[in-house]
Amino acid sequence: QVQLVESGGGLVQPGDSLKLSCAASGLNFRDYHMGWFRQSPGKDREFVGSLSRSFRYTEYADSVKGRFTISRHSSGNAMFLEMNNLEPEDSGVYYCAAAGGSSLNLDNPGKYNTWGQGTQVTVSS
Repeated sequence: QVQLVESGGGLVQPGDSLKLSCAASGLNFRDYHMGWFRQSPGKDREFVGSLSRSFRYTEYADSVKGRFTISRHSSGNAMFLEMNNLEPEDSGVYYCAAAGGSSLNLDNPGKYNTWGQGTQVTVSS
């Protein structure tokens, strides 16, 4: 019943933009903190960005700060990741996630209870 589904990934060229979506069922993002993570071959899953349910706290990885923006639909049924000026190093499988509890340490994947299946983003010329 509880499910997150990412969409919007694909193959783009360096400098392009892409917007990922994360549709939720069985939960509402009005009640959960939101996070985006990514994973490349040979690397651990890394933090991309997060937004607390109250919108009081936002965090972004240094590598994407100023280029990526996380947001939530007003209904709470979807969250988004806008990615601008993409670089080859941004390639990977992107995962959305939901967390309860406090808004602390949302850069830690262990905080999240629910994960999507991931969507592939490939940045290549």
